[in-house]
Amino acid sequence: MSIKRFAVIGHPIGHTMSPFIHKRLFELAGISAEYGVLDIAPEALKSDYNSVLKELDGYNITIPHKQSIIPLIDEIDSKAKLYGSVNTVLNRDGKAKGFTTDPDGFLKALEYARIPLSGRVVILGCGGAARTMAYEAALAGAKLEFAVREQSVEKAEKLAREIKTAVKTDDIKCVDVKNLSGDIKTLINATPVGMSPNTEYQPVTDSQLEKCENVFDAIYNPLETRLISKAKANGSRAEGGMSMLVWQAVVSHRHWDGSTYDVKDIEKLCADAYEELKKR
Repeated sequence: MSIKRFAVIGHPIGHTMSPFIHKRLFELAGISAEYGVLDIAPEALKSDYNSVLKELDGYNITIPHKQSIIPLIDEIDSKAKLYGSVNTVLNRDGKAKGFTTDPDGFLKALEYARIPLSGRVVILGCGGAARTMAYEAALAGAKLEFAVREQSVEKAEKLAREIKTAVKTDDIKCVDVKNLSGDIKTLINATPVGMSPNTEYQPVTDSQLEKCENVFDAIYNPLETRLISKAKANGSRAEGGMSMLVWQAVVSHRHWDGSTYDVKDIEKLCADAYEELKKR
């Protein structure tokens, strides 16, 4: 049986967790495969696409190539088209098809944690991660709200207008995070506040957090941020970002080879991935 070849591409890409996670997923699926790391500078993407990437069975894509890969591949699926972003490519029968696993990884992580995307959903931040999460919340029919720093309100309002047009909804608003108040069904942190090494910080106040029934933090280092720890202490349902990172990878394998996995195996992989992260 021939060994399949996969990789993750990006620039810079020295500390990616992708090989650890994907190699384990291939082992769990009983598939013989190699998974490497390719540091490809933006100016080399086109030449490396023809000389290197076409020879792989598939690959993952991270910053800064999620948009620039699109003109090079043959087709993208509907969700990747909606987001204008590709992070997974399948090469089969001479054709390259692109997908984005970010939204499905996010949804699977919420499903695993039993955190709903309904009622009042507040997203902290308005960058790339927030955009993905906000689209999914709007598509799910949530009452979406961006809570950002004062200097980011204009950017958040622009994103809100984009989503309103794409999803055909008016149920989106933006507030300065200092003015965030009231009961919140689900709070989602899509900012780096609380990420290692600055683990003493949290993106909302204790009194704001007390009003949250569910909390999801996209940060996976540390495994449990101050935000998640305090939310749990309040009795809220709360989940960190490692499960999202791993579920994104699981969805990539679904596109590559149709593999499915036992939830217990994914739980163990999340824990083992965090231990690997601590070693680094």
